[in-house]
Amino acid sequence: MRIFKTKAFARFAGKSHIRDVALCRAVRDAARGLIAADLGGGVIKQRIARAGQGKSGGFRTLIVFRAGTRAFAVHGFAKNERVNIEKDELAALKKLAAELLAYDDKTIARAVGSGTLTEVDCDAKAIS
Repeated sequence: MRIFKTKAFARFAGKSHIRDVALCRAVRDAARGLIAADLGGGVIKQRIARAGQGKSGGFRTLIVFRAGTRAFAVHGFAKNERVNIEKDELAALKKLAAELLAYDDKTIARAVGSGTLTEVDCDAKAIS
């Protein structure tokens, strides 16, 4: 399964010290059916723990997800900063999900080349 981060999510992850290995674990869990919340339209919410802490007080990550093919980390927030996303934000995320999930390999390659998306390298040894 290929995993990508949007430019905005990459900025959030950098500021929040979320390593790629944590994102890989979250997507791996989702692929195994361990999804924190299915928001519909290909959007799921996964919890990511803060370094040295548990998931409950950590980060919420919104991922555009299609099992077995691709995942795009598109938005994240700390639980202590906000409880959830608003209905209008979810509607916009569902539109984005439809667009991202329709990308073919050529479109993804262009997005990666332009810096809009970054592919996450999930080394199986690092996420075990």
